[in-house]
Amino acid sequence: MDNLTLCEANNVPLTPITFLKRASECYPNRTSIIYGKTRFTWPQTYDRCCHLAASLLSLNITRNDVVSILAPNVPAMYEMHFSVPMTGAVLNPINTRLDAKTIAIIIRHAEPKILFVDHEFAPLIQEVLSLLPTDESQPHPRIIFINEIDSTTNPSSKNLDYEGLIRKGETTPSLSPNMFLVHNEHDPISLNYTSGTTADPKGVVVSHRGAYLSALSLIIGWQMGIFPVYLWTLPMFHCNGWTLPWSVAARGGTNVCIRHVTAPEIYNNIELHGVTHMSCVPTVFRFLLEGDRTNQSHKSLPVQVLTGGSSPPAVLIKKVEQLGFQVMHGYGLTEATGPVLFCEWQDEWNKLPEHQQMQLQQRQGVRNLTLADVDVKNTKTLESVPRDGKTMGEIVIKGSILMKGYLKNPKATSEAFKHGWLNTGDIGVIHPDGYVEIKDRSKDIIISGGENISSIEVEKVLYMHQQVLEAAVVAMPHPLWGETPCAFVVLKNGEEELVTNEGDLIKYCRENMPHFMCPRKVVFFQELPKNSNGKILKSKLRDIAKALVVKEDDAGSKKVHQRSVEHVISRL
Repeated sequence: MDNLTLCEANNVPLTPITFLKRASECYPNRTSIIYGKTRFTWPQTYDRCCHLAASLLSLNITRNDVVSILAPNVPAMYEMHFSVPMTGAVLNPINTRLDAKTIAIIIRHAEPKILFVDHEFAPLIQEVLSLLPTDESQPHPRIIFINEIDSTTNPSSKNLDYEGLIRKGETTPSLSPNMFLVHNEHDPISLNYTSGTTADPKGVVVSHRGAYLSALSLIIGWQMGIFPVYLWTLPMFHCNGWTLPWSVAARGGTNVCIRHVTAPEIYNNIELHGVTHMSCVPTVFRFLLEGDRTNQSHKSLPVQVLTGGSSPPAVLIKKVEQLGFQVMHGYGLTEATGPVLFCEWQDEWNKLPEHQQMQLQQRQGVRNLTLADVDVKNTKTLESVPRDGKTMGEIVIKGSILMKGYLKNPKATSEAFKHGWLNTGDIGVIHPDGYVEIKDRSKDIIISGGENISSIEVEKVLYMHQQVLEAAVVAMPHPLWGETPCAFVVLKNGEEELVTNEGDLIKYCRENMPHFMCPRKVVFFQELPKNSNGKILKSKLRDIAKALVVKEDDAGSKKVHQRSVEHVISRL
């Protein structure tokens, strides 16, 4: 058997872009995309992607070039998940919630040749460009705007626009098939940033192989059948929409694209198009519960919902399911190319009381079929913790779906993959039945609306304020976002009179970081609690933060009230 060798017939590189070609051939009459009044079939989406890829090649986009996009969940964002890698280039979806300064950091680090920008973000991108170097050391990316498909706006002759590229792209019988052949399945397909808020951002490089395996594992783990109707409530810039752009194509499904995620938009599209699946962070659950009751009348087959990020409370899951949704909890991270754990339902759970079922449903779950292994290890001994559901350790994973590494950051890559595992930084337990459950997060990560916020990055900004002596940031409860930053600050001697209230510091933060990262509450201390080594005791601060909540009846504001904070402080 050793004499048998691989050849062109039995060794084809794995890539999820082949799902598009297959969908166009196997499901020629199926609707691929719905966006308002716009409808495309799979053959039409295939043609549009091929024409766009041809135009990109004519603009000298080649293998491993980076092509960035700043856009909401519009058809262009979906199509570029295929058309960009069809050229051998690497897609870089940028978080639309970031501010100009952060986006400029990402652009300088990723060095894209082309940046596609949705018309909604035209003012933002002008600010971004003003922050980029003006010398020739790093040329600015070429900007191509994305207008609405039915827009009557005519770009000037010197400017290119998205729909214009599709119209101008010239494909040939020999060119189109070659677009689906990658040189190596380990070639990069996407560059996704976990944090663009530091001078040393982490750009996660995802391979064609990893994306292919992850997309298929999601289909299996979520039990997604043929012809799903998928509503895009999860941003595609977030870990490539958990690889679902490729998964939906593999199943010949329909992508229902929406520009803004609101309760009326969700319910209307569910009714109009018979939505069967959607994914979201728990924040969207709150939108659904607070939506207009007249829009909450769908009682057809349950809409399957995959959720991740901060763990949703059991009572929240129950309320959402009463509206006609069936929730599955998952766990993943950008470095893992999407969800890697699914809380698969066991038949014997049906016999348990409802409150126990809800508790089981909250767990992150068991590994998917394409993840080689998952474990929870003692962070000091590196030994596996007992499967008792009590002993905590760091969640570690390994498998072919994981990232290739961090762009231009070998040190961080080596640290992430040390000891032969991807070290997630999440602290959890493993139950006797093998189900993993997160209990805490190392490095004080705050999950707000599905977005990871590093407390260290917020603290860096606070420390830059000339009147701040010490600062520590922890999570505080938020009824809409799950968690939000809370800052504990010690001012320099004699500075108390200059900073009259917490509003000054909050305003300062909003001017120096993305708004979703800003503290919603600032608590002034004479001295922060510390241990004998002088280390700030964040566990004590968390106890205080738990007594601080944004008002339930005013979740959109910054109004905060205290529940016996003085009592908590007195115990320090």
